[in-house]
Amino acid sequence: MSFVDIAGGRIHYRLAGAEKAPLLVLSNSLGTDLSLWDQQAGALVRHFRVLRYDSRGQGGSLVTPAPYSIERLGRDVIEMLDALGIDRAHFCGLSMGGMVGMWLASNAPSRIGKLALCNTAALIGPQELWDFRIAAAGKTGMAPLADSVLARWLTPAFLASSPTVVERLRQMVLATPAEGYAGCCAAIRDADLRDEISLIKAPTLVISGSGDTATPPADGRRLAEQISAARYVELPAAHMSVIEAAEPFTETVTSFFSE
Repeated sequence: MSFVDIAGGRIHYRLAGAEKAPLLVLSNSLGTDLSLWDQQAGALVRHFRVLRYDSRGQGGSLVTPAPYSIERLGRDVIEMLDALGIDRAHFCGLSMGGMVGMWLASNAPSRIGKLALCNTAALIGPQELWDFRIAAAGKTGMAPLADSVLARWLTPAFLASSPTVVERLRQMVLATPAEGYAGCCAAIRDADLRDEISLIKAPTLVISGSGDTATPPADGRRLAEQISAARYVELPAAHMSVIEAAEPFTETVTSFFSE
């Protein structure tokens, strides 16, 4: 396991690929770790130097007292890049990771090359959902939340047909520290990036899932309309298009960042 020191602790990361290849950062969703990208990593390292990491409060990274903010999570990325001697990178973020990408591209544009925003939105509600999850994580831990999270992430057909993959995701949720999960829930709840996204000038790919109820296709189309250099792609999946539509997701992302 590899770690880098940032403010308040360590970030767990994995870096693979040719040193001279373009660098691509992969930022995962709430309640997961960097293994979320396992189905993409093998293909992506043929073209890029791929940097995966666990967000603050998740996986093997530092857990600090809740609440967190999207700005704090974005600054964690900048500090990680600084510590690794990386000036500029492409960035692909899923859900919460996409919100981090929006913050980075609008507040630290010199650090971001191209940007992929996947199954995400500039405002993800409702607030009551996040308040409930924060309270539940603190009171009963992650186990009671797992089924409701998976039902929001995946279509019923995928839940029924892919038990091994579903169980792998369930274990990621269960392994997430409750304090870190609550902190990240607060970051999503409190983030409203609708005024910031018009500042994004990076070439941007927006991916939505046709069956995503957490960040519906309308949210993705709105992002693509408000970001001047954006294109929109819709895949047959719910919130976890990276899992449920893994092959077309990988092809779409690879093609975009390779152009």
